[in-house]
Amino acid sequence: MIERYSRPRMKKVWSDESKFDKWLKVEIAACEAWAEQGAIPKEAIPRIRKASCDLKRMDEVLKETHHDVTAFLRSVSESLGDESRFIHLGLTSSDVMDTALALQLVEAADILAKDIDELTNVIRKRALEHKHTIMMGRTHGVHAEPITFGLKLAIWVEEMKRNAHRLDEARKMVAVGKISGAVGTHATVPPKVEEIACARLGLGVAPVSSQIIQRDRHAQFVTTLAIIASSLEKFATEIRGLQRTEVLEAEEPFEPGQTGSSAMPHKRNPELCERICGLARLVRGYAVTAMENIALWHERDISHSSTERIILPDACLVLDYGLSIFTYVMKGLQVYPERMKQNLEITQGVIFSQRVMLALIDKGLSRETAYKMVQRNSMKAWKERMSFLGLLESDPDVSKHLSKSEFKGIFDYNYFLRYIDEIFQRVGLG
Repeated sequence: MIERYSRPRMKKVWSDESKFDKWLKVEIAACEAWAEQGAIPKEAIPRIRKASCDLKRMDEVLKETHHDVTAFLRSVSESLGDESRFIHLGLTSSDVMDTALALQLVEAADILAKDIDELTNVIRKRALEHKHTIMMGRTHGVHAEPITFGLKLAIWVEEMKRNAHRLDEARKMVAVGKISGAVGTHATVPPKVEEIACARLGLGVAPVSSQIIQRDRHAQFVTTLAIIASSLEKFATEIRGLQRTEVLEAEEPFEPGQTGSSAMPHKRNPELCERICGLARLVRGYAVTAMENIALWHERDISHSSTERIILPDACLVLDYGLSIFTYVMKGLQVYPERMKQNLEITQGVIFSQRVMLALIDKGLSRETAYKMVQRNSMKAWKERMSFLGLLESDPDVSKHLSKSEFKGIFDYNYFLRYIDEIFQRVGLG
């Protein structure tokens, strides 16, 4: 199970190797920008481009300096000769860390975008498969009127399309670098160097910054991940509800040899969907922390730093993992149309109550009168488990307005499906 859902691509993005490689890319890009401005000899650049960071050596230095950037810089400098004096020229730690972080977030966003696309395509396929699979629509957990399972899934498709758009906007928000010096004044590093370096890295430029890129950008990114996770929870919760023994209209995959309980061999639990619901809570918690990171002292403190080392990698990893799980669930989702039809019938036809009421109104009755007549019969059908149609036909107040042939037309499930094709066309699922 763990092997199936492991996410090596996302893990690589947030590995130490990836982080320090991006730090080095930022340093090199800054040197290249300085060289274009004539502050660094151009002949030094080929050598600088070959600079490296020895993680073991960096760890040794870190024990002495207790500062990861100075440890990083010493390791990089030791891989160079005289050119080492140009590394980190005019920069502050956050110039490197925040710009490199933007590269990580962009890379993570691109992975998540592919995940979302894959899941959306799977849900789209299942929606078309069950476009006309009729089932009970429920409000407040109670039978309302018929829908189709495909319609339920079409709603999910459209929501995932919105999530893809949200992620794209969040990606744009964090895809900016900052190389503006100790407190953002550019006193030690001209704006042109920032512009050239960020362009080389494929990033935009934060138009104005303090010592850091402002954390509202990162908060938007994490809250976007939280919204996407919440969508997954919504979908997973629906499947959990449909998998209840009393309902059993759909069921997440259950493989040969799998067990649902150590004590009860019969158990087939929606444990994957439950896992998604739990993980969504985690990501929403990270969103709160990300918003609390917006308010920092003056031009910067580091109260955000410790939390971001947890919430940014974890939010990306957890959502990537959750999307993987739910894609698997949707691919293998067991759907039971016959059980859906059985459940349509258990309320003795009262789900046609609105149709009867509207037919009576069409005959000239007031809405209040028609409502009371229909409610009287539907409550009796509900309470005494009697046929709603039979009660209506034997009620002289109702039957004098509606004939048996009219009742037959009213009690027709197909009426509820007449615009399904049009709805699917609206959402691009024609």
